Amino acid sequence: MSDDMPLAGFTVGITASRRAEEFATLLTRRGADVVHAPAIRIIPLADDRELERVTQQIISDPPEVVVATTGIGFRGWLEAADGWGEAENLGSALGSARLLARGPKAKGAIRAADLREEWSPASESSAEVLEHLLAEGVSGKRIAVQLHGATTEWEPIPDFCQVLRDAGAEVIAVPVYRWEPPEDPTLLDRMIDAIASAGIDAVSFTSAPAVASMLMRADKTGDLGDILDAMRGPVAAMCVGPVTSAPLEALNVPTTAPARARLGALARHIVDELPQRANKIQAGEHEISIRGGCVVVDGEVKQLPPAAMSLIRTLGASPGRVVSRDELLASLPGGGGDTHAVETAVARLRACLGAPKAVQTVVKRGYRLALDPGGYVQNPGDYATR
Repeated sequence: MSDDMPLAGFTVGITASRRAEEFATLLTRRGADVVHAPAIRIIPLADDRELERVTQQIISDPPEVVVATTGIGFRGWLEAADGWGEAENLGSALGSARLLARGPKAKGAIRAADLREEWSPASESSAEVLEHLLAEGVSGKRIAVQLHGATTEWEPIPDFCQVLRDAGAEVIAVPVYRWEPPEDPTLLDRMIDAIASAGIDAVSFTSAPAVASMLMRADKTGDLGDILDAMRGPVAAMCVGPVTSAPLEALNVPTTAPARARLGALARHIVDELPQRANKIQAGEHEISIRGGCVVVDGEVKQLPPAAMSLIRTLGASPGRVVSRDELLASLPGGGGDTHAVETAVARLRACLGAPKAVQTVVKRGYRLALDPGGYVQNPGDYATR
């Protein structure tokens, strides 16, 4: 594999609903295979009567503080007001308030509207915005909060508005948009299956709602335990930042993230991180690395048919251990009761690998990877962790 294609042989899942094509291009240019399954869909509320009512309320009696939580939500709010002929009035009302931005995207949307934020947390966290407000005191204050979607059991952040109300504030919730699961869960179900079976090497998340939606769907389909186990083992959970990773960290799923919570930074992080996670098995004088959807032999990507892929995964789960024909038969797609199918599949595997000595026959016992002395490096993404 060339240095400019460090992700060759790796398969990365993308759950983003926005800018997914741009993100996929950043990864495929570096050699990755990409599987895309939007985990959420954003429902704009530009025609929503509640949003219009709240907007009129804010124009008539501007709040002291306005919290902008997302760039897309803040922009959508102004665009909706423009459609009602109230953009200028809303801008004036917001300009008279103290504006707090949860992160740089919300800050950018505020400035694009010729407004200026007073403060924004370095962590880009709603929790820090909440702490900031509570520390300065909110009792008796009118505070408008631009909501960023639904809160679920998987998002371990307390209800922002309710905490402010409990502290004595009058809170105006601004429902700019909400997120919902995809209308057709087929692609998401396939992604869940791929994670559970370690058929991909990494799954990426760019929002906490995307994490929550996948966990909700996996729970519904009975796959939650399997995907959590997989993400604690061979499938890397790559998140854009700490807000996104919080639901997984709460479930003891290790995550990695770039230093800056940006899409481009996440792509570069995946490029740097995944190759370091690759397992390396020296067998039959060849270096073998088992990936989610292929095997890399001496730096060359080998695409294997399903039966051969199942065999190498089973053999690679404990490199050097003798695996019985019955165990290998059980791992083959379709199963069956004829162990001769194992012999045929092993012959095909050796041919596909181009390394016939890497898989050794152990007479009357089964097969093993012919591990060279000191020939196994177990890394965090290793299939042997499953």
